[in-house]
Amino acid sequence: MERIAVLRFENLGADPANDWMGRAFSEIITSELSDIAGIYAIPATRIHAVEAAMGGRPVDVPGISAERTAALGAGATEIAYGDYAIRSRKLVVRMTLEDEITGRMTTLEPVSAAAGDIVAAASALAREISSRAKPYATGNPFVVETHAKAFEHIDSPEIADDLQKAIAADPNFGPSYRQLAQIKVQQKDLPGAEEVLARGLARGDAISTSERALLQLEDANLRNDSALRIAALTSLASADPYNSEAWQELAVASLAGHRYQAAIEGFHKAAAIQPDDVNVWNQLGYAAAYAGDFDAAVKAVERYRQIAPNTPNPLDSLGDVNLIAGRLAQAQEKYLQNARKFPDFFAGLDYLKAAMAHLMTGDVHGADALAAQYFDARIAARDPVIEFRKAQWSWISGRRQAACQQMAQLIHTSENPAARAIAVRAAADLALWDLMLGNRQAAAQTARQAADLIKPASAVQAALALFLTQPAASAAEWQARAKNLAPNPAQSAIGNVALVDALLLSKEFSDALPLLKNMYENGNASADEGLPVLLAWAYVETGHFQEASQLLQPNPPLSDAGLTWATSLYFPRIFYLRAVVAEKLGKADQARENWRIFHALSGPDAMIWGEEQQGK
Repeated sequence: MERIAVLRFENLGADPANDWMGRAFSEIITSELSDIAGIYAIPATRIHAVEAAMGGRPVDVPGISAERTAALGAGATEIAYGDYAIRSRKLVVRMTLEDEITGRMTTLEPVSAAAGDIVAAASALAREISSRAKPYATGNPFVVETHAKAFEHIDSPEIADDLQKAIAADPNFGPSYRQLAQIKVQQKDLPGAEEVLARGLARGDAISTSERALLQLEDANLRNDSALRIAALTSLASADPYNSEAWQELAVASLAGHRYQAAIEGFHKAAAIQPDDVNVWNQLGYAAAYAGDFDAAVKAVERYRQIAPNTPNPLDSLGDVNLIAGRLAQAQEKYLQNARKFPDFFAGLDYLKAAMAHLMTGDVHGADALAAQYFDARIAARDPVIEFRKAQWSWISGRRQAACQQMAQLIHTSENPAARAIAVRAAADLALWDLMLGNRQAAAQTARQAADLIKPASAVQAALALFLTQPAASAAEWQARAKNLAPNPAQSAIGNVALVDALLLSKEFSDALPLLKNMYENGNASADEGLPVLLAWAYVETGHFQEASQLLQPNPPLSDAGLTWATSLYFPRIFYLRAVVAEKLGKADQARENWRIFHALSGPDAMIWGEEQQGK
């Protein structure tokens, strides 16, 4: 498939007031080439997202100098760029096509139009690329000019008023509503943004299907509504089936909502359009692994390795895929290979991942040896929180009393700002551990210490610790407390995490279950890799063992952050839950094996609600 990037044109005329036309040419031609079989016109927003990742350049300079590298990074196989000038009341424009595969450059015949008719000139150029180019969504020069200026200078004081005028001049031009809504959001006027989007959506079929889908997507993001976002992305991908970003976003949203088959389909569609996009192949590997198709997962990640053979992430992903599938020895091997080949990759994170893979076998001593290599790597990287990480490992590997003592020591070494920031994290973790050990009073005291030491980087953890260690209460009271913790709809993700954790720790499993199901099915940006285990926990405690069984099959790999504040909520609990479910489903051998691992990782000095006494 041809993947064309139309870059910003250059103004060769004498009047800089016409500079906006450079962006307008790019926008009009790209739009007219969309939804054409065999062509993927890469949106300028995609090119600038790549540009931002590469360091960023101004968006209002000629594209051949500012956008070419980013366009190639976005997967362009053909690049279009040009120049224009207004002379003697005529707009004259030239365009060059550069084939990035063959190196061939073709300069097209110049096109001319009346000075104020940029749409006619741009449309003529689009038809030179493809006779199937469709008409642009507006022919109003003022609307086009406002759109181009808003694209590049949305912070300009007059843009909001101009966009209101543009909407009045052509109420069926969708981009004006989206840009005005974005300004409202920047101004923190969320009701105003919702009203603008509602006006656009009220135009119905007068606005194109793909543009309506983009308005719906803006609305879904504004409302933080995952279901609406999936629906909008589905409409967008259907309306513009050659839009790789639409398929990829739909796949990512489906993966976040644990709709693995839908995610697999979306990633395959995106890969067909942009076969060299490493991110697509990487995420396809994870989607297939969670769907239970190990061979397809490995095939996808191996394709990633072929495209990027000298980067560390593909081998790390292979380790994750093996871990998810329960191939612990193979996962450990891949992690160690990567750690040795790329020792700077997250400062030795794969040593920790290898240690976790080994720990899942129940061999604490062997896992300790691998964890020691991780700690050595972190020391070499001058990690200021190395002792904090060691305490986390002590807890996760069953030495709960020692872990608590290590964290307590860190809390009392806060004589400078750096140590104080570490102390906040230590106090927040220790508060959670005290709570899990059944000592709410000690947990509340430690949480207050975290709040007293608070630093902005750890504010969320300290707030969660204070929230969870409040006096025991009913489910209704916890819900009221959660609303006070996160009153803003934009904070709903973290508020829901806090609420479900509180309900689980208070054994209010029936009330936690629907919240966890909603988070699992709709995605939650604040939830970590342990969310399926927490949902399975609620299922087990409410007697839904078959549902829990499906959730407990994959092993959750560590994120790039390594061990987190929430890891202790699901590990080693996953083995306890697997053991209980296996017993209930009559799988005695599986139950015995999971009890063995759970007790090996629980240690002699921990009592978490009596779980350690079961299975003996």
